[in-house]
Amino acid sequence: MVSRNIALAYDAGSENSSPTATHETPQVADLIVSYLEQMGVEYVFGVPGGAIEPLYNALARSSRRGGPRPMVARHESGAAFMADGYARETGKIGVCCATSGPGATNLITGVACAYDNGIPMLVITGQPSLPSFGRRALQESACTGINTLGMFRHCTRYNSLISHPAQIESKLITALQRAIRAPRGPVHLTIPLDIMKSPSPVSEASYDIASKMRPTSLLDADATDQLLILLQQSSNIRLLIGGSCGEAIGPIMQFAVLRGIPFVTTPDGKGLTNPAHPLYRGVFGFAGHASASQLLNDENVDLVLAVGTSMNEWTSSGWSDSLLNDKLVHIDESAESLARSPMAKLHVRGRLLSIFDRLIERPHIARENSGHEYERHRSTREANASDWNQEGMLAEPAKFASDDSPIKPQRLMYELGRLFPPSTRFLADAGNSVAWATHYLSPADRRLSERRLGGGGRLRESGRRQTEGGWLRLTMDFAPMGWAIGGAVGTAAGNPNVPVVCITGDGSLMMNGQEISVAVAEELTVIFVILNDQALGMVKHGQRLAGAEQIAFQLPPSDFAAMARALGADAYSIRSPEDMAALDIEAICTRKGPTLLDVFIDPEEVPPMNLRMQVLGTDI
Repeated sequence: MVSRNIALAYDAGSENSSPTATHETPQVADLIVSYLEQMGVEYVFGVPGGAIEPLYNALARSSRRGGPRPMVARHESGAAFMADGYARETGKIGVCCATSGPGATNLITGVACAYDNGIPMLVITGQPSLPSFGRRALQESACTGINTLGMFRHCTRYNSLISHPAQIESKLITALQRAIRAPRGPVHLTIPLDIMKSPSPVSEASYDIASKMRPTSLLDADATDQLLILLQQSSNIRLLIGGSCGEAIGPIMQFAVLRGIPFVTTPDGKGLTNPAHPLYRGVFGFAGHASASQLLNDENVDLVLAVGTSMNEWTSSGWSDSLLNDKLVHIDESAESLARSPMAKLHVRGRLLSIFDRLIERPHIARENSGHEYERHRSTREANASDWNQEGMLAEPAKFASDDSPIKPQRLMYELGRLFPPSTRFLADAGNSVAWATHYLSPADRRLSERRLGGGGRLRESGRRQTEGGWLRLTMDFAPMGWAIGGAVGTAAGNPNVPVVCITGDGSLMMNGQEISVAVAEELTVIFVILNDQALGMVKHGQRLAGAEQIAFQLPPSDFAAMARALGADAYSIRSPEDMAALDIEAICTRKGPTLLDVFIDPEEVPPMNLRMQVLGTDI
């Protein structure tokens, strides 16, 4: 049998159902939930409403038998952010839902963010019953009302209305496959109320969805062989690691170490590597390091491998000529990403894990590995790693250790990296938070992410990461304020055994801070670190750097610690490095529930945002 019998599952879930429940046969909604259960999805993030009620009824039945259950967000955009965080942490598809009309439109910001960041997500929205289309039903959002299906078309990889129960399996499976195939992203199904309540067209799920969603190992073998030739012909190679390298980071790092190749990362790739690695030279792109730009600008470089990066504004350092030139080899699974580097010497398309396994294991490489390949590159490795001072890459290293009060944001990043355990997941929100974290945050104890240093055999299970997200998670391109708040809740839901630190600003908290209540209700260990400077910080500093009018950035003094306590969280006010040192981090990281740190940072410290200003046309 492919999966659990839906009727039996329905009956099992109905044993303790409400006396008012009248349905005796499984519905389309139960069939949807059965597929989520088959995929191992634990949560559906959303806000209930009339048009989506059958799905919540099915989730109630599911949760009573230990299957997927709802996690109720406080706003639908928060639900989408939670699904995003859950997907990054677990490697599963994030699932979010909303009722028709404003419920659906409230989801769009979070869905658009997932679209631009390649996050697999299933989005389900309700509709009024089909017979009411065109009659101005409450919150009608079909083609004859506020057309939410049309709105989602621009920020999803698949987008369809279910107009008959018999469509549900084919469209659901098509949507799920589109979500996980490059280019990845969210998919949307909108389902009228009467369709969702209809009897399931099958008694059990017809397909083994897990087999349909296994990652492929496709690669362009000819291009990979060309790359092997280029590698043999090149003597001064550099590596740029992007945010899509999570699954393949082990062999990528082994490849770098075997050949002694110094590497830099994009902002969203930083969390995949150890910042203390002797071959690491910093972040290239937004809020990056001068050392990274110098590495790629070296006139002696004859080959740059850019791996798993979309070449957007922030990851390409404003489409810098130091990267986008004929020394570039762009390696990616997505044709959309490769289309942004037409000047490259070579494009290699395919699953990154397959490509780098092949680069390591090709016969002539393997032959050298068995004898002297590792030793052959020893001098290169030692030369590239010698006399390298990690703190020397920082823009203002003195402030990284400053004892001033109010606390410097640079010092705050130092303390966060020093105090929290190695298993911590950090999420940095849009605005100044992402700039400070990208440049300065460096956990003190991270593994080197290397495997198989002595030979060519693959470690398929024990050496593989459980998550592709890395220790630092950011949002590129479509960067909504408050993403990290919901994202941190979803991350903690996906892995409740590790601390999750959300670095966010006071402006973002005022937009989405209500989602702290979800962490309280679910007893999730999330530490919300608020950069409190009583301003929309990036706006304020951007106006100053541009010589623009100083307007519309001020925020009133707010006691966010008091607000968090009112929601049921623990909270502390932080004004100095001494206040940070006094925290009982072990207790905070083991508490079943969230903690908020209201950190009053020095408001005059300017974040490393020069790249953004240059792209906006400001000379600084």
